[in-house]
Amino acid sequence: MPAKTKLSSRKCWIGYTLKPKGKIRIDDGAARAIANRGKSLLPGGISHVEGEFDVGAPVEVMDGKNNSLGIGLVNYSAADIRKIMGRPSSKISESLGQKTYDEVIHRDNLAIFNECKIEG
Repeated sequence: MPAKTKLSSRKCWIGYTLKPKGKIRIDDGAARAIANRGKSLLPGGISHVEGEFDVGAPVEVMDGKNNSLGIGLVNYSAADIRKIMGRPSSKISESLGQKTYDEVIHRDNLAIFNECKIEG
């Protein structure tokens, strides 16, 4: 079935042109927030980081069942995400010594592959 909404040119570029440099696995709550409510990815929803990548790199976002949800551009390096994953955004500065963003991936930089709802 065709998607009900059309992806912007930027999201098409992110999702279908860029090659991911790593993977971020997220919990079910974060998966629902991203897929069903159009939210950004916060560090509290991240359970695992795979690969080594820098700020601005494209990464694949995976749910707990190993399904690919989409590709996004990260605001933090893989090393920094490992330090803040599972923690609230308010604790980023405490973990890293600074906080440039609340989101690991902002919704505007996240291309979701299928706009279907996630049950749960």
